Amino acid sequence: MNDRQPIAAVQQFFANPVRLLAPMEGLSDPLMRQILTQIAHDLGRPYDWSVSEFIRVTQHLLPAHVFYKYVPELHNDAKTACGTPIHIQLLGSDPHLMAENAAYACELGAPAIDINFGCPAKSVNNHRGGSVLLDEPTVLYEIISAVRQAVPAHIPVSAKIRLGYTDTSKMDDIRGAIADSGADWLTIHARTKTQGYKPPAYWDKIQSFNTLAIPVIANGEIWTAEQAQSCMQQSGTAHLMLGRGAVTRPDLIARIDTSNNLDQDNTANILSWQALIPHQIDFLHGEAKNDIVLIGRYKQWLAMLTKGYSEAQALWQDIKREKDKATIIHALKNSTHG
Repeated sequence: MNDRQPIAAVQQFFANPVRLLAPMEGLSDPLMRQILTQIAHDLGRPYDWSVSEFIRVTQHLLPAHVFYKYVPELHNDAKTACGTPIHIQLLGSDPHLMAENAAYACELGAPAIDINFGCPAKSVNNHRGGSVLLDEPTVLYEIISAVRQAVPAHIPVSAKIRLGYTDTSKMDDIRGAIADSGADWLTIHARTKTQGYKPPAYWDKIQSFNTLAIPVIANGEIWTAEQAQSCMQQSGTAHLMLGRGAVTRPDLIARIDTSNNLDQDNTANILSWQALIPHQIDFLHGEAKNDIVLIGRYKQWLAMLTKGYSEAQALWQDIKREKDKATIIHALKNSTHG
């Protein structure tokens, strides 16, 4: 068992239940992080931090521009415009290279390093990255411990996993590897790689990881405040990472933390479609390679918003084939009735 003492930053982070915005490849890019963290901040319940999309480590030390591409917030003290910290997530299978890149990320200003052992994508797993490493708990240990030793002692190192690769048969070995590795906390997506994103999430299986001497964060299939409460009860942890649910309902974080508070006016934490429109316009005015890319990204978000807002369903039908940004913004401004 690793006997490393918790660093002060970790104790401070977890003094209260934490709420994190998840890393989602191709979705929670810098622009989406900026919008979602701003909404949460404006609603009075900001995210404690967000985690970047994974940066893949393969054969060499990555140049600075790669880190800045994925995490431009490094130019702003590794924070979004509203002040939400961004932790850098790395993905790879070579302990030495992972350690080397993690140390460099810290030199560039990363406040924490997260290691991805959860990505289910075939293109990643086929190159021995992400969740496929859950079948090799010894490699998990080697990567995390190498990174922990390489980065400055005051900077936290965390890991994100699933319950297993094809099944949960290695959960005990995975837990042991994490325990010995020196990780400062662990985030668990409560499904195996094979289960992908198909409901349900098996929150109760997170319970067995609560024997670890580090904080555990639950993730997976949290779309509503009610599901968040069930997740916390079944998993035995008060700490949550919000992913697709936070994209479909950007006010989810505020709803969760007021749902059990009868003394608080919960309606103040409900983001109406009308209130969401300016944030969508900000998104459409965001930085991107070109308008074609930006419009494609916006349509991706709008399609997800249809799960949370009836007005989004009507707007989607109006603009799903539209290619002109000004026309889309005009339709958006006039979409107040679903």
